[in-house]
Amino acid sequence: MGHLIVISAPSGSGKTTIARALMKSFPSIVFSVSATTRPRRGTEVHGKDYYFLSREEFERRIREGRLIEWEEIYGNLYGTLRSEVDRALEQGLTMLFDVDIKGALSIKRQYPQAVLIFIRPPGIEALTQRLRARRTEDEETLRRRLERVPLELDLGAHCDYQVVNDDLEKAIAEVEEIVRKHTNLEPIHST
Repeated sequence: MGHLIVISAPSGSGKTTIARALMKSFPSIVFSVSATTRPRRGTEVHGKDYYFLSREEFERRIREGRLIEWEEIYGNLYGTLRSEVDRALEQGLTMLFDVDIKGALSIKRQYPQAVLIFIRPPGIEALTQRLRARRTEDEETLRRRLERVPLELDLGAHCDYQVVNDDLEKAIAEVEEIVRKHTNLEPIHST
């Protein structure tokens, strides 16, 4: 059987940056591509960045039990396809997830062997600055994201590990060590 490594964090905490670093450090890890009903942004590619589904198709997959977890966030649906996870496990692969905390906890309920890593921001002020610096959200979206943070931090306490991202390189190294410990994979840059 393979392994499931789930990284979760509030928006702007660095989870996607850390997930990308892990993919470089552990090239054999496969990334779990989420399904969504939100429109594509810029150069996003179907099947690589997300599986972009119509709302009707997404809802049909929910009814058929073909999603491990799903949630509606800001009017769009996001979820994880059961078929992709089961295929990776059957092939003995290590699959990496970059999902919100509710999705992470849903994965853990259905796959108890999943390792949940919660990336904590150093503080709300730093998180707010990071989100503003991204320039990907308008003020209303930014406000809604920040309103979710207290709940996300509370739920993050249920993860197997919590890593504070106050120094990106240090946070990446901590997460790499967790992955190594649970999968016996070695990062390619280790000596």
